[in-house]
This record gives sequence, C-alpha cells and structure tokens, in this order.
Amino acid sequence: MKNMNYHINTEEKDGYLLLDSGNGERLERFGQIYLIRPDQNAQLKKSLPDREWSSLAHARFIQETATSGKWVKYKPVPEKWAVFFTFKNVQLRFLLTLSAFKQVGVFPEQVENWEYIFDNVTALRQKSPRVLNLFGYTGGASFAARAAGAEVTHVEALKQVIERAKKNMKLSGLGNIRWLLDDAVKFVNKEIRRGNLYHGIILDPPSFGRGPKGEIWKLEQDIEHLLKNLIKLLNPDEHFFVLNVYSAGITIEYFKKLANTIFDNFKKYEMHELFLYDLNNKKLPAGLTLRFNNLA
Repeated sequence: MKNMNYHINTEEKDGYLLLDSGNGERLERFGQIYLIRPDQNAQLKKSLPDREWSSLAHARFIQETATSGKWVKYKPVPEKWAVFFTFKNVQLRFLLTLSAFKQVGVFPEQVENWEYIFDNVTALRQKSPRVLNLFGYTGGASFAARAAGAEVTHVEALKQVIERAKKNMKLSGLGNIRWLLDDAVKFVNKEIRRGNLYHGIILDPPSFGRGPKGEIWKLEQDIEHLLKNLIKLLNPDEHFFVLNVYSAGITIEYFKKLANTIFDNFKKYEMHELFLYDLNNKKLPAGLTLRFNNLA
C-alpha cells in the first residue's frame, strides 16, 4: 500500500503525523499536540529513542482495563483542539479531545476510505445519491460523501458523539446531513420494512458497543446478520459498499470467510489491511477494509 501519510498533511502544522511506533505504542502528532497511545499492532522496535518520545509528548495514555485508562499529561493540553485532513481538494476539520478510551475523535487511517467514498459518490449517475453511514462516529465518512454531493444519513448511538460530529461538519464547511441517534441494527431492520434503498452504505462497527437504549453490540456475534440485512438496502442499479473492521477478534482469515459467505454475488469486492506509515516508512497495521461497487 502507498504511504498514507502523504495524504494526511505531514507537512502541515494543523494536520496529522505518525512519527514513530513500536513496543506496543505509537507516537503521533494531531495538529500541534503530540500523543503517545498504546497499540497492540505496534510490535516492531521504535525508531526514535525513548527520550525523544518523552520530550515531544504532551500526554501518554495508560491502559488500566481492557476498555479504559487514563492520560498522563507532561505538557498543557487544550480541552479541545482541531486537526484537519485534505484529500481530493476537500478539507475536513475535526475537534479532538482526550477520552478515557484512548481515542481522540478521528481515525487517520480512514483517509483512504474517505477518498474511495468521495470517488464513488462522484461516479454515481444518480444526481443526489443516498448514502448511509452506520456507526458514524465523528463523521469523516459522512463528510466525504456529503462533500461529493450525496444525501447522507448518519447513524450513531451516542448523543455526545453526534453533537461533536455536527460541530465537525460546520468546521468543514458542510451542511444538510441527516443525523439519527439510533441503534444500527434496529435502524437497518426498520429501513428494510420501509423499503428504502441506498446507493452507498458505509460502516465501521466497534468490537463492542451499546445502543441509545442499552442495546448490546458484539462484533463477532452480530456482524454477519447485519451485513446480510445491509445487502437488502443496496440500490440494485448502482451502488458502493465500505466495511471497516478493527478488532483483535477479527483475523484476515475470518474476514475472508465472512466475505465469501455474504458477498459471493459481488465478485468485484476488494479486501486488504489499512496501514499508517511513520517517518521511517515503518508500517503500522490499522484495521481491515472491504469495498465493492457496481459502477462502470
């Protein structure tokens, strides 16, 4: 895969940069804030000495449980700050904050999928194609589709995340996205009953999550049924589909078996790992993605 850091503003002070990774951690710059976060995929040796990591870092995330931890601050960190990503002459801006779950509000490796989404929406013959983004998080995929002219429905289970995504939309100079606080599985079932169809479907499901009414989501348990239902929502005339998975419980072998079971009729689907590259071109695995379309 190509070095994705080229696409995410390594030379811009308000952009993103993966400086180094290794020994179970990654050193990143989000705008002008340097962070150290744990990463189970960072298994190679660090390229930079520990003292350089420590001198650069504003904060380091310390894992305390399987799902949460705390930030140790070495320098002042704003409560909120912005970072931007540029692709296809589109500039997206995101408000970031330190969370108890090591995430800050954006997944930089998704720029590759954002480009794919933008290109596919642009290629659709439909004047205002309908795009569904499930588990929409803080909005990157929704913004890519909207910037290309799609009518976007963004489904997310957490109200505070939707509120941040709305702010990101305005910062990015976009508007008119349909925001829905709903459980993804329940929403898809309702859309099937309504007979609604979409030209594009995007989803980036977590390993574990809860819906707004306490609904339980477990990736390995629920993903197959959800994907089978999502196929029913694809416009048969023209469509594209993007699935991203980042979970220790989903291997490339499982992913291939799942794809062959569900997407057997979509012979053109592509599947590969996503990577981020640091300053020494050392690649850091950042999830699996599956995509297909029936466009000319």
